[in-house]
Amino acid sequence: MSRSLRALMIFLLVASCSGGRTSAPRNMDNACAILAQRPEFVSAFRATERRWGVPMHVQMATIYQESKFISNAKTPRRFVLGFIPRGRQSSAYGYAQALDGTWDDYRADTGRTFARRTSIRDAADFMGWYMNQSRSRNGIALGDARNQYLAYHEGQSGFARGSHRNKSWLLGVANGVEARAQRYQGQLARCRA
Repeated sequence: MSRSLRALMIFLLVASCSGGRTSAPRNMDNACAILAQRPEFVSAFRATERRWGVPMHVQMATIYQESKFISNAKTPRRFVLGFIPRGRQSSAYGYAQALDGTWDDYRADTGRTFARRTSIRDAADFMGWYMNQSRSRNGIALGDARNQYLAYHEGQSGFARGSHRNKSWLLGVANGVEARAQRYQGQLARCRA
């Protein structure tokens, strides 16, 4: 076997093991269509619902807002003088747009050393872990998509300080997350039946 053919086979093998979805589902306004197109999401969201108590529709609405269901989503690049790249806006990455430090805290706290932000199962579990912290630290119900999202965006301490209150744009986004969660909840009730 030639060297180039062997290299190509190794490359294809490694690429097939990456496991992430780098494109969004076709119909993101329909929870049932998302789950039909991405059946692996069903078991991931159900596992998180069982383990952490976070409803599937809250997980889905938050992931929609954070990454549009794209496994390797990153924050936009920053530029100096409009064209010189200066890095990304933050270290947020993956389905859940988890920051490096918060992801490391999650892995240490849960013992999931090999968890990846590009895995829907790991990202959903991270979300369940984080939203349970929001419930413990800030008294936010697990089904309260709006306030869970605000705590997710601002961090536990930022939410407790009320850093979101003067950000009308963020309050609008959180209202959108709540509306999407309600829409997904109704859709999920119909497609589960």
